[in-house]
Amino acid sequence: MKKYTKDLYIMGQRNSYSKTDKDATFMRMKEDHMRNGQLKPAYNVQFGVDSEYIVWASVGPQPTDTTTLIPFLKSIEKHTGFKYSKVIADSGYESEEKYVFLEDNQQLSFLKTSDYEIKKTKKYRNDIGRKENMIYCEKDDYYICKNNKKLYVSGTINRKSKTEYKSKITCYTCEDCSNCEYKKKCIKGNNSKIPIEQRTKNLQVSKLFHKKQKENLERITNPEGRKLRMNRSIQAEGAFAQVKQNMQFKRFLSRGNKNVLSDGVYFYILKVNFPYQTLKNTLNLS
Repeated sequence: MKKYTKDLYIMGQRNSYSKTDKDATFMRMKEDHMRNGQLKPAYNVQFGVDSEYIVWASVGPQPTDTTTLIPFLKSIEKHTGFKYSKVIADSGYESEEKYVFLEDNQQLSFLKTSDYEIKKTKKYRNDIGRKENMIYCEKDDYYICKNNKKLYVSGTINRKSKTEYKSKITCYTCEDCSNCEYKKKCIKGNNSKIPIEQRTKNLQVSKLFHKKQKENLERITNPEGRKLRMNRSIQAEGAFAQVKQNMQFKRFLSRGNKNVLSDGVYFYILKVNFPYQTLKNTLNLS
């Protein structure tokens, strides 16, 4: 029990830690030489790039980029006293919490939506079970499915994320799914114990997220948004290309958050930074 208590104390909010570097967390690497999805102790390194200058960097235990955006922006504002008016990032950073935070912080979001690429596929457009492919009546708040049946509001769910953010989810239920010829294509989930004949189509929609995502999509698809996203792919990814490919820095030689941040990141910032193209007051994350 003492050992377990000590391990839980060291891990904190994480799910694992390395015995040789207690600040490191086990993650799946992109470079998987064994091809077996093995986990390795690692850090999540974040770069904030402005005009191909790395203006800020951070390391953390998060295995994905989902929860890194808000702490990163707060850290910049706290230490520099400066706030970027436009934030450009990849689809891995998108969530309702990020949209709300950026709007409250008077910053414009240019986040690539998580379904931006898949929406272009024929399979996505022909999927009748998705709410995006159903007709929505905003006035009376209901969806119309392929079989011309209406999905009315059946309740709401208050959901809390790992970061304690609370979102409101609206549930929609079809009025009549019996004898529907499109049922097998519309209702997903083959692991349900209830037979498909007895199941009813349900949808869960976050109206706030849907609204913010639509506004963000309009921004990233206009000429300015396309220019910013194109430059992000050059600048943010180019900074990592300099570090990992050109400098062959693919493994930290230090241990601990502070040592990794100072020795492994800031040392290379001095060598990586070089001017490319100035886009005023924009921050690119990767």
